[in-house]
Amino acid sequence: MTDSSAGKRSAAGAAVLRSEITSALRDALVEELAATGYGRLSIEAVARRAGVAKTAIYRRWPSKLEMVLEVVTAIAGQRLELPDTGSLRGDLELAMRGMASALRHPLASQIIPDLLAEAARNPDIGATLQQTLTETGRTVGGQVVERAIGRGELPPDTHADLAADLVIGPLYWRLAVLRKPCGKAEIRGLAQAAAAAIAAGAH
Repeated sequence: MTDSSAGKRSAAGAAVLRSEITSALRDALVEELAATGYGRLSIEAVARRAGVAKTAIYRRWPSKLEMVLEVVTAIAGQRLELPDTGSLRGDLELAMRGMASALRHPLASQIIPDLLAEAARNPDIGATLQQTLTETGRTVGGQVVERAIGRGELPPDTHADLAADLVIGPLYWRLAVLRKPCGKAEIRGLAQAAAAAIAAGAH
């Protein structure tokens, strides 16, 4: 028997994790989280919603916690595309529009508060959320600040965390906590205020 035929037989006999099932499970998890919350989430319910046996979940994740952490981290860590608008205020407004769109999504508006509450009780969830959200915020803030420094709008030592806090904080407070609308006019005003605050804080 040749090496090539042995390799083919080995590949054919190995357990293959079908990507469409993994995708269906991730979608089912997000929907189930929104419907029931983390505390009442069950492996059986996710499998049932995805239309597969629960063994399909255990082939991919060893526990409910591991499944939630991986999927939520992937969603929260998605890169926000920020084309250069030519100004600090314009970049902030674009970033805020993207964040507002994500926060307004019905699933996100239900899942995020629940996971933040769960984070206070579960150190693993808390640490993962903190790391992922911090990295996401720094990525957004870093892009905005780096461009503004390059244009001469901000001094070179401006910290990206300041921009991240002023982009995400007001939006989360308004949309997720107060659950008030935040249209184009409100976002434009927030961006203008954030630009002024970043410039003032950088000096």
